[in-house]
Order: sequence, then structure tokens, then C-alpha cells
Amino acid sequence: MKDECKTLLDALNKVSACYRHLVTCAGGTSDSQNLREELKKTRQKAQVLANANKNKLTTILKDGTISKDDRAEFERLWVLFSTCMEILEMDMRRALDLGQVFPLSVPTKHLIQTGMIGRTSAVAARAMNVQNVKYEEGNDIDTVDLNELEQDINEVRGMIYEMEMKVNVLQWTVEAKQEPGTELKSPASAGASSLGMISVHGDGCKKLCDTSKICAGVMFTAVLLFAIALAACVVKFA
Repeated sequence: MKDECKTLLDALNKVSACYRHLVTCAGGTSDSQNLREELKKTRQKAQVLANANKNKLTTILKDGTISKDDRAEFERLWVLFSTCMEILEMDMRRALDLGQVFPLSVPTKHLIQTGMIGRTSAVAARAMNVQNVKYEEGNDIDTVDLNELEQDINEVRGMIYEMEMKVNVLQWTVEAKQEPGTELKSPASAGASSLGMISVHGDGCKKLCDTSKICAGVMFTAVLLFAIALAACVVKFA
């Protein structure tokens, strides 16, 4: 049961991350009918996974017979799920705003030069585990899909509210099992990202923070001295 919940949550995270990647292309030079269709199909897939996660976790957490350790683990999954849902809703709102500002049929504004180029079909296909993503032709994406997107946003918001009402999990009482940034230090995560390797060094961060504090102090002192000098000049020539 626990592995099944983790698998569902992992799938939701991947599809939500894909959706966020696609949203960054909306309104840009790579925006197109295909991109809007990819956004639609990806968010629909995310909603299906979200419903599956919600039903599974709600049923388990409402069961009073599970052990204390199991409940703590499922509550952690619940917090991760809630956070994912909030991010998904935020990205859906962003997609709605960009779709309204940058319509495809009758463009009223120039597309943003975001630097994002290339096709996005491969990303959507990997996230939805399909080989070929087919799109509907002749669909008025500027009106029909935006109306559906508004409805989907309301459904996600309602789902979040329903989650909070059915399961009383206080997020600030749930303890993490790992230190912050632990996943970034593991060898597996280092090779998983195609954007490059991320390393975290505690001493380096501490030195960087100390240097930033020193620079901020110097700048503040310089501004203060300049203000005093300016005030003196005003008094002198008044």
C-alpha cells in the first residue's frame, strides 16, 4: 500500500513538473496550437493522478487501525501531495493568464522572446508515457480550452479544500525524515538531471553568507556616510 502511494505521488510529481515546463513556453516564440494541446492533455493527466492520490491517501488516513509509524509516513506523503497540488494550481492559473494575454487566433501582442526553442512534444510524451501525442485539429483553443482551464482550476481548488476538510493533517507538525538538501547530495540525483549536476556544500554556503553580510554592511555604511555628508551640505548652504 505504501509503495503504491509513493508510485502514484511520483507519477503526479513528474507530470506536474512537465506541465510547469510547458507553461514556461506559453506566450513565447515556441508557442503554438500544439503547445496548447500539450498543456491541455498534460493537465488532464495530472488531474487523473491527483484524484487517484487523493482517494488513496484519504482512505488510508481516515483508517483508525493503522499503526503510528505508518500514519506518520502517510502524513508525510499527504504533505508532499498537498504541496504538489498547490503548485499545480498556481501553474494552471499562470497558463490561463498567458493564454488570455497571448491568443493564437487573433494575436494582439507580440510573443515574448524567452529564448525557449525547439519542440515540446517529447517532454509531454515522456511524462504521459505515450509514444505519439496526437492533437485535435480545428479546435478553437483560445476560447474552448481557456474555458475548460478555468473549470479545471476550480476543480483543483475544490479538491484542495475537500482534502483539508476530510483529513486533518497539520503540515507544521509533520517531521521530515531527511535533512534539507539531502536528495541533492545523493549520487543518484546528481546524474538524474539533464540540466546539469547540482552540488551542495555547507561550508561554501556559510562562507558565501558571511561574505554577503560583509558586503551588505559596507554598502549600508557607505550609504549612511553619504547621507550624513549630504545633510551637512544642505545645512551649510541653507
